[in-house]
Amino acid sequence: MKILIQSCMILLVMTALTGLVYPMLVTGAGQTLFRDQATGQILSRDGQPIASALIAQKITSPKYFWPRPSAADYNAGSSSGSNLGPISADLKKQYEERRKALMEAHPDQGEPPQDLLFTSGSGLDPEISPVAAIYQLNRVAKARNFSEEQTAKLKALIEEHRYGPTLGFMGDARVNVMELNFALDRMN
Repeated sequence: MKILIQSCMILLVMTALTGLVYPMLVTGAGQTLFRDQATGQILSRDGQPIASALIAQKITSPKYFWPRPSAADYNAGSSSGSNLGPISADLKKQYEERRKALMEAHPDQGEPPQDLLFTSGSGLDPEISPVAAIYQLNRVAKARNFSEEQTAKLKALIEEHRYGPTLGFMGDARVNVMELNFALDRMN
């Protein structure tokens, strides 16, 4: 009987620790130390939520910058990479289709950057390289009938939304497509 009581006490204590105390501590730390990330970095217009800056959305309009392709078709409920290897015929076909579409949409830009041709590991990466953003600049400016002055402002907008490597040394420079497109709409 003593062992049964001890077991029940341990169960209650561990349930309280792992089910209540630990989640409350982690949530509190997240809300305090990483407020933007913990709340989803929601982008709002006129008080209405539009998108999260942390998750790419399917954008096909020529008036906006396009994110990386998504193996999950931008479905946050099924985030995944393509899991296709370098000798995969399916990967080669996808690459050729994307390359052709990008070359047609950007006839004066040459070869597309790699991050516009291949999916990210999560399939929901909201960031592209600065090179990929500049690659799309002329298409966006043309679709919005921008003057040369407005196009120069658009290029400056890309630079404003450029982030350096994480902690100054991890990864590469990047541009958040969701934030850039949000700022682009405000620019108009």
